[in-house]
Parts: sequence; structure tokens; C-alpha cells
Amino acid sequence: MDTYSARRLAAATAITVSAALLAACSAAESAAPGAPPDVAEKPTTTPASAKPTPERRPYTISFGGDVHFEGVLRTRLNADPKTALGPIARVLRRSDLAMVNLETAITTGGNPAPGKQYTFRAPATALTALKAAGVDVASMANNHGMDYMQSGLADSLAAIKRSKFPVVGVGKNEADAYKPWRTTVNGNRVAIIGATQVLDAEFIQSWTASGNQGGLASAKNEARLIQEVRRARKNSDTVIVHLHWGTELQKCPNEAQLGLAPKLVAAGADVIVGGHAHILLGGGYLKSSYVNYGMGNFVFYNWGPETGRTGVLTLTINGRKVLKDQWTPATIQGGVPVPLTGASRQQAITNWKGLRGCTGLAAKPTDSGS
Repeated sequence: MDTYSARRLAAATAITVSAALLAACSAAESAAPGAPPDVAEKPTTTPASAKPTPERRPYTISFGGDVHFEGVLRTRLNADPKTALGPIARVLRRSDLAMVNLETAITTGGNPAPGKQYTFRAPATALTALKAAGVDVASMANNHGMDYMQSGLADSLAAIKRSKFPVVGVGKNEADAYKPWRTTVNGNRVAIIGATQVLDAEFIQSWTASGNQGGLASAKNEARLIQEVRRARKNSDTVIVHLHWGTELQKCPNEAQLGLAPKLVAAGADVIVGGHAHILLGGGYLKSSYVNYGMGNFVFYNWGPETGRTGVLTLTINGRKVLKDQWTPATIQGGVPVPLTGASRQQAITNWKGLRGCTGLAAKPTDSGS
């Protein structure tokens, strides 16, 4: 072999060895221990379509009792809907959510229910007033929600739709009336269902939503209400049932209340709150669920020593756990709740806690729940 050929062979051999060494080094650098060599080449960022699950944190929800806009309250509403609920609005706005019972038809026309002693109605600015006061949702499932019959119901539903203010317990058909309002707060999926256990006997059939008939969600149809609670339980962190229930001016829960509450808890309700009695009733825990049997009057044209006692119930909740209950006592003055202060406030809180005595409810959860 001549000198030129030997040089070419040596050069080719050196190039081959260098290439092999370079390839080996590259493979060693790119391979992670225990992983195939191509892992480092795959993107490590999370795809834009994959949203992280939000962290769930406790939230607060405040409840007030019965609200209408009759008498002196209509004057307040007409003067300025945004201040119609008065100073209690400051309490409602502090919570993440707030709810009341709207005990009136939303209409300015129609004919009152025949033979009914008391009928309530209010213009659509009633919804403006609630929203301005920090109320997020109301129930119209009560014995005054259809005081102006089907024409009043049509007006109410139209006003609700225009205002985009959430109202439960009433609808254009059965499914709509029992349908929960859903929202997510601090990562908690909350479902709120409204229903009434109180209806005048002569109006039960015509006022109850059934099939395609518009009306109210009735707790007298226990099976239907329980079905809705079970359905909500499947895809909610907190299930709340707002009820119109109780006996007027009776300080302890009646048999219908005591019978229904455990059934709703068994179906998956975490909170059951309501009113109708015009006075305050006790609240507390039924196993791990929270029950309040009577929120009393709230924004109401008629008040006295007992019926004028009112307040805001605020619950702190995380998922299914009700961590805390807080009572902000008030008295009705000029139709609106005015929060108490000083010694009067402390005494009212003590009195409110004492109402639990005849309810069978506990001050603390008695079952860890799920």
C-alpha cells in the first residue's frame, strides 16, 4: 500500500471512531435514569385544555327569613329599590352567598287567589332590591308565591327571566320548579333546592308544579323532592334545601318538619333552612347536617315583640361539612331588620341558642358524614 492510500485509510478510521463516540455520548446525555432515551424529547408543559382542579376552601352563606314588599315596605321600594332592605344589607354582603324567602308574587296585575285572606304581590323592582342588598338567590316556594294565580305566575317568571336573578322553587313546569340553582364558590359546587311544605288545601293541586303545569315545588310530594336531592348529591359538594315549613306562631317544629328533615338528610342534604311561623325557631345539627326550623320574618310589614325578632344565620361550609353557625340578631323596625348591638345583641344570641331545646338538634355534628 502506497503512502497516500495509507493516509486515507487512517483518516477514514479516525472519522468512524469519532462518530461512534459522539453518538454514544449524545445517547448517554439524553437518556434519563430508568427511562427510554426519547423521554427528554417529549414536551413537559401541561396542555392548555387540561385545567387544574381548583382547591376547595371554606365559604360562607347567610340566610334571612320571609321577605315581601307590602305596606310601608312598598313605600321604601318605590322610593329607592337599592336601599329598600335597609342596614341589614351590610350583613348579607359580607358573606360569599346570601339567600332569603321571597314571599310574594312578582306582578302588578292579575286577580288575587279567590277566598284567600292575605295576598302579596310586588313589582319587578323587588328583585332589584334583593340584588342590591347582596342577596344572591331567593326561593318563591311558599304559600304566597302564587297569590295571583297562573297569570301572576307568568308575570313572576317573566320578571325573573328579565332580571337574571336566581329564584328557586318555582317554574314553568315540574322540572323547572324543582331544579336546583347551582354555583361554585371557593371551589365548592353548591346546589340549592327550594320547596314548600305549606300550601292552602284548596290550592295544593292548582299551585303545585306537575308535568308541564307551572307552579311551585311542593315538599308535600316528598318522593319528588327526595329524588331531586339525591340527584343533586351526585355532582355537588354542598346540597342545600330551602323549605317553607312550620306552624304559624308555634315555637317548636311540628310533626311534618320532624318527619321530613331526617329523610332529606338521608337523601344527601347537608343544610336544611326555612321558615313560615313568623317567629324564630331553633337550629342545629342532625347528624352531620345542619337544620334550621324557622327563620321568622325578615323584611315584613307586620311586627311585634315576638314576630319582630329576626336576624341573619351565617354558616361556614367546606364541602359537606358545616364548620360553624353564627347568628346576627336584629329587630324589625319600619319593616326592615336593624342589627342589635351591645348587651341586647348578646342576650338575643343567648335566646336564639336556647330555641334549640325543643328541636332534637345538637350544638355540634354528631356524625362525621362523608
